[in-house]
Amino acid sequence: MNPVYFVPLLLLTGCSSVTIDEFRQGSTSLNSGESIVILGRRHANNYETEPSLINCLQETMADKGLKVIPEQEFLDEFYPFFEPRTAPLNLPGINKLRGQDKLAERMSQKNLRYLIWVDGNTETTSSVGSISCALVPGGGCLGFGSWDDEAGYESVIWDLKREVVAGRIHTSAKGTSYMPAVVIPIPLLAQVESEACKGLGNQLSEFFQPQGEPSHGLQN
Repeated sequence: MNPVYFVPLLLLTGCSSVTIDEFRQGSTSLNSGESIVILGRRHANNYETEPSLINCLQETMADKGLKVIPEQEFLDEFYPFFEPRTAPLNLPGINKLRGQDKLAERMSQKNLRYLIWVDGNTETTSSVGSISCALVPGGGCLGFGSWDDEAGYESVIWDLKREVVAGRIHTSAKGTSYMPAVVIPIPLLAQVESEACKGLGNQLSEFFQPQGEPSHGLQN
C-alpha cells in the first residue's frame, strides 16, 4: 500500500484538554445510606445540559462507591417539581418545596443529602477546510477538515441537610477534531464531552467521603 495514505493519520490525532476550578465551603461528608442526585439544567432557551453528560457523571460517581439516584428516576418520581420551567433555581426555592409535607417525606425516604445541579453544554466553535467527493462510483473523496469543540459546565452542590451551598466546580474542556480524506474520510475525534465528564466526575467524587458501607452505586 502506498505510504502516503498513512502519513496524515500518524501525525493528526484528535486532542483535548480539561481545566477544573473548585470552591468548597465546609465539610461535605456523606454518611452511610445517604444519597446524591445529579440534575442537568435545561431552562435556558439557547442550550440544555446534555442527558448523556449527566448519565456519564452518574456512572463515574457510582463507580467511586457513591449512592446515586438516576436523574430520570428522580424526575419521574418528583414530577413536575424539577421540570425545566418549575425547577428551583436556588436554595430558598428548594427549601420552599421541601416545606410541602408529602414532598419532604418522599425525599426523606430517598435519604437524599446532596442535590447537584450541572449547567452548561458542549458546542462546536469553529471549523476550517473542506472535503469533496466524486459522484461517480469509485471516485472517492479528497480534502481535509478540522473543527474545534469547547465544553463549559458549572456544577453547584446543595447540601439539603445543612441547607447550604456546599461547593461549586467549574469544568472547561476544549479539543480539535480532524477529518483527513484520501479516498475515504477518516474522522479523528476529540472526545471533549467525555473528557469533561471524566474530570468533573472525579472531582465531584472527591467532594464526598462515604462513611460505613464502602460501595453503593446507582440506586435501583
